[in-house]
Amino acid sequence: MSQVNLKQLFQSIEKKQFAPFYIIDGEEPFYLDRITEYFENHILKPAERDFNLLVMYGKDTDWPDVVNACKRVPMFADQQVVILKDAAQMRTLNELVGYLEKPSPKTVFLIEHRFKKVDGRSKLVKLAKDKGYYFTSDKIKDEQVPNWIQNYGVEKNFHVGEREAQILATYLGNDLQKIVNEIEKVRINVPEETRLTAEMIQKYIGISREYNIFELPDALTSNDKDKLYRMVAYFSANPKAAAMPLVIGSFYSHFNKLYLVHFIRGKSDKDAAAIIGTWPSKLKELQSMTRQWTLPKVEFALAILANYSAKSVGINSNTDSSELLREMIGKLDLYAQS
Repeated sequence: MSQVNLKQLFQSIEKKQFAPFYIIDGEEPFYLDRITEYFENHILKPAERDFNLLVMYGKDTDWPDVVNACKRVPMFADQQVVILKDAAQMRTLNELVGYLEKPSPKTVFLIEHRFKKVDGRSKLVKLAKDKGYYFTSDKIKDEQVPNWIQNYGVEKNFHVGEREAQILATYLGNDLQKIVNEIEKVRINVPEETRLTAEMIQKYIGISREYNIFELPDALTSNDKDKLYRMVAYFSANPKAAAMPLVIGSFYSHFNKLYLVHFIRGKSDKDAAAIIGTWPSKLKELQSMTRQWTLPKVEFALAILANYSAKSVGINSNTDSSELLREMIGKLDLYAQS
């Protein structure tokens, strides 16, 4: 579900435009938790919740109990809220069809079905789409995580740059709640700051700026030999910190930017940075690197990356990842000096 759709759902609740029941499901619990929390705390007034908010759990309840709860008359309020959490664990879930066909107009009923989807062929889903509200929260793909992190930063007025988002995505994966927890940890420690920096990531999250795969291409193309050799030695000794597909992806992104720099002469820094997908200060660094990394060298580097991308998945090679990393960096570095 997109942030836009989530916002629209919350706005409709704020306007008291309730559906008689809601079914939310999927493998990504982050959005399910946000919706459930919203139902618990934003539909009823605090004074109304003691008598009119009922939270039930699929593992510990059966369908007659849920139906009876939904048919109760609200006490001292216009609405009551019934939430069925972990509905996937309720063996008689499909028996709720009878109630959903004729739901109580005085009850806002939420069915939270986490970690997997409700069978799309079931009448539950058909009724939700027809008479209620149906929402699926899918796991986002790994390549979408950096963009999600940046959008989350915008939502919280806390700027997260491209490089910082990539570092977080690489080391935290696509567990959205874990990512949010780590970002919020930084914000608690530096409440006056409005921008996430690599130094903050290293200090408060524990991800080393020097020893991360997104600094490796810079070390190579900026000709910082000492840093390059330290990083290669570190990653060779700690292969889990630098999976070859991620390393190659980082190098490809970097060399693709260098490739584009060769074709944007004459444009303003702002326009050029937007085309490349970077920021103006980083553009200056890339432009400086192109003095050594001419267009033919960049094209050859991309060919080397393609070759090692195939080797990293076992095509024409059975070399371990540490040795592949050293080979690849050695060839790129040797070619840079030619």
